[in-house]
Amino acid sequence: MGSSCRSCRWLRLFVVVLLLGFLVFTSFCRAQDDSEPDDEITAVYIVTLKQAPSVHRFAQELRRGNKNHGFHKKNGTSGRLSRLNNLRNVSISHPRSGYNISRVHDSILRRAFKGEKYLKLYSYHYLINGFSVLVTPQQAEKLSRRREVANVVSDFSVRTATTHTPQFLGLPQGAWIQEGGYETAGEGVVIGFIDTGIDPTHPSFADDASEHSYPVPSHFSGICEVTRDFPSGSCNRKLIGARHFAASAITRGIFNSSQDYASPFDGDGHGSHTASVAAGNHGIPVVVTGHHFGNASGMAPRSHIAVYKALYKSFGGFAADVVAAIDQAAQDGVDIISLSITPNRRPPGIATFFNPIDMALLSAAKAGIFVVQAAGNTGPSPKSMSSFSPWIFTVGAASHDRIYTNSIILGNSLTISGVGLAPGTDKMYTLISALHALNNNTTTTDDMYVGECQDSSNFNQDLVQGNLLICSYSIRFVLGLSTIKQAFETAKNLSAAGIVFYMDPFVIGFQLNPTPMKMPGIIIPSPDDSKILLQYYNSSLERDEVTKKIIKFGAVACILGGLKANFSNSAPKIMYYSARGPDPEDSFLDDADIMKPNLVAPGNSIWAAWSSLGTDSVEFQGESFAMMSGTSMAAPHIAGLAALIKQKFPSFSPSAIASALSTSATLYDKNGGPIMAQRAYAKPDENQSPATPFDMGSGFVNATASLDPGLIFDASKS
Repeated sequence: MGSSCRSCRWLRLFVVVLLLGFLVFTSFCRAQDDSEPDDEITAVYIVTLKQAPSVHRFAQELRRGNKNHGFHKKNGTSGRLSRLNNLRNVSISHPRSGYNISRVHDSILRRAFKGEKYLKLYSYHYLINGFSVLVTPQQAEKLSRRREVANVVSDFSVRTATTHTPQFLGLPQGAWIQEGGYETAGEGVVIGFIDTGIDPTHPSFADDASEHSYPVPSHFSGICEVTRDFPSGSCNRKLIGARHFAASAITRGIFNSSQDYASPFDGDGHGSHTASVAAGNHGIPVVVTGHHFGNASGMAPRSHIAVYKALYKSFGGFAADVVAAIDQAAQDGVDIISLSITPNRRPPGIATFFNPIDMALLSAAKAGIFVVQAAGNTGPSPKSMSSFSPWIFTVGAASHDRIYTNSIILGNSLTISGVGLAPGTDKMYTLISALHALNNNTTTTDDMYVGECQDSSNFNQDLVQGNLLICSYSIRFVLGLSTIKQAFETAKNLSAAGIVFYMDPFVIGFQLNPTPMKMPGIIIPSPDDSKILLQYYNSSLERDEVTKKIIKFGAVACILGGLKANFSNSAPKIMYYSARGPDPEDSFLDDADIMKPNLVAPGNSIWAAWSSLGTDSVEFQGESFAMMSGTSMAAPHIAGLAALIKQKFPSFSPSAIASALSTSATLYDKNGGPIMAQRAYAKPDENQSPATPFDMGSGFVNATASLDPGLIFDASKS
């Protein structure tokens, strides 16, 4: 019996050893599998072929025909315009050309992979001949070795970089008069926007703003997608085309159709804003938080809009989708492409301008399309440029002369400046810090951010009611973790007279756009001025000598309000965030012999249309207009002004339009002095010096002069 038990124990031990060995072996195999992940990892690659795209082949056919038959002016139009229209007509009359090229792409993929898995996302055929495909790195290497292939590039991410600016640019008395007034300014010209989409319900994009006839240009052949978010009837004679592109994002599993909208509808706000800056209707009332801020107009209010949505709120966008959008816009027949987007990083490769987006835009320029791009918001350091190529008209951001200021007068007669599109108070009110108005159940130990006034349940209403509540403004507001809107909801629930925000001392020199406020309020953006406010407040407190508890809040203040605009002669100036040259040739920051930016235009504190469901700015959610800043706002100013030039000079090539804008630009501000450039992110107005060409290119745009440019420097296509 005993020996049999010993045998059982040995048997059990043997089984355990076998099991352990099996587990070690399987773990080793799994580790081996994990050590070679490249076979499983897939990514999106953009493949360009050596064979010319459709637009180049059609152009070659036309050139051969021109040599045989010559060109004649027809109906007063020039030969170049006739060639451009012929090129469009030829491309439209070959509806199967794209299908045939797509079949060639499929054939190359089948021969390259011979039964291996892959997923083709797009076939590009009009501006570049190529495709985007989801494959492993080994498969991408196979493609790069094929004789038909010119280039294989990993897909990369991209991101998004008015009421008064028409007056500041002199349009009503200048450029618009030359075009017959605002009712015809830009008519017949189609601007294509590669952005976050558009809100078709906004009055800036209606087609009934005028009784004049408003035909869709015959050279445009685009369509409007119809979805639940973008129903039939969303397009009209103003908004004449709308599509969306998201295949690359979908393959990555990051596309949320309910949040990002699988349609041309703008769930962000940025796209609606840029479209209305360039071509929004004239005279649309700007009403935000119940306050009227004037009437809005685009630069070319009678131009037509075509939207190609390739960027999204939750993740930005990807080059594969952007190239597809550009390719479609050109094929549809847009006259101008406006891109308020830039790469998240410098594209890989031997030269920044060999990336697929810029190559597609080169073909667009050769096809007669004027291309405008934002410089990027990565300034003010040198070589911070995010728009690279000489065939792209790159626009930096400058201020204009309208500014909104707010201020608060303290009981000791000191006045502190601040920001806030808010009404003022009618008298002096007692100041009370949020940290001194907590209820008995709340302490700063429980919630270190309680001073940001995000939850009314933390406060004693009896203390706050009828007083000005002092709240802190920290980096959490910048990150969207706290909001101005929620703080005012707290103030409303507590029956406060208004809010005064002081800047957290850890936020150094942060620049704020004026923020809409429904009740009296102000944000003090300077940490130094915030200290002055808090010193006055603390010195006015009366405390019990024994308990040290506050028995009286002695500080008082009056908010003057910031709803009325002021005007400055020191405009324009180059904004600190506007990207600067020299243009980087590659990721090693070698200089390219290309001047960037080309020009600067208004880009700071720009009122324009906002999507009804836009979420890009929490403070403007639910509003029809928003005030935004960035080179994203500057670029569509130039797109709209280019439409005016194109209307007056329909035969102008893209380089001729660029010349008209550049040679007529000004180097001086309204006061006659040199345009200044802000040189630092912190306290930018205290760190500025005269702008150089690397700050502003040829200078600040002169809208009226660009319509009478005199000498034109044109460039031939090669």
